[in-house]
Amino acid sequence: MTTHLPACACCGDALADERRIDFGFNLPDAALRAPEEALHRLGVRALLRVDGVGCFVRCLLGVRLTHDTELVLGAWVQVDDATLRRAHDLWEQPGYADLVVRGTFANRIQPWGDTLLGAEVTAKVADPAELPCVVEVHRPAAARVLTQTWDRDHVLSRFPYPVPVDVRTDLGDHWSVVRTAGLTASFADGTDHFTAPDRSAAVSLMTDDVAGRAPADFLTALLSGAPDTRPDQRAREPLGEGLRHAFWLTPQDHGRPRHEFYGMAVAAGTAAGIFCTYEDPAGLEWALRIWRSLDRAVNTP
Repeated sequence: MTTHLPACACCGDALADERRIDFGFNLPDAALRAPEEALHRLGVRALLRVDGVGCFVRCLLGVRLTHDTELVLGAWVQVDDATLRRAHDLWEQPGYADLVVRGTFANRIQPWGDTLLGAEVTAKVADPAELPCVVEVHRPAAARVLTQTWDRDHVLSRFPYPVPVDVRTDLGDHWSVVRTAGLTASFADGTDHFTAPDRSAAVSLMTDDVAGRAPADFLTALLSGAPDTRPDQRAREPLGEGLRHAFWLTPQDHGRPRHEFYGMAVAAGTAAGIFCTYEDPAGLEWALRIWRSLDRAVNTP
């Protein structure tokens, strides 16, 4: 299981700098189904022996992303018993600065998946206040994780946990939307869901079953049966050769506790629909921003 860490993966301090984004992996993949009694932590959570599985040291893997951002992954490296014992002896001691960890990467991380899992790596201590950092990956295909700069949206959209930056997320059929900072992400029953305690958004795609119909006529069909809201509770804007339309309801309109926002982005033969809820009336600006972020890259092959 993966947990998002809205703080330093080593010390737990809050990270004010959005250019460093930390994620932590609770366990090596091979130990995910191990019973709790098989897990033996050697004084600190970064040193682990798992009965019948092996020995592990938690290390940091830094990945360069676009927008001057660094992704820091607190992941596990499988090591031999001697390395684990040496790490235990040196941890929080003056000799910790000289610790070298050699082993195999023990977590499957998207978008790199099996390319990185099982790769031989070397980690060294760059800062005595942090975990050892992976400095070399001894598998050519996997080494690109360290040497390349990766598209921030492409990488972070694979992490469902809240991040401190907006992430443009692919919806399929060339559509995309911005998942705003602080929202979790999930996908179920053909719908992308983005949620936080005080707000949520659900985005789904639709295909026009009438060939050649103009986007405006497709929108009219999609809005059939929609409530006739006041002019100040709806918006319509152009979208390339298509258009966007939205309307919103307050608790006074429908008797439910949250505000509701319904939005459409329509192009030739296809549309994206978004449904947002939010507690604070000021959340309307957030809903409008997500709605306006719906876009379709018509020139994408």
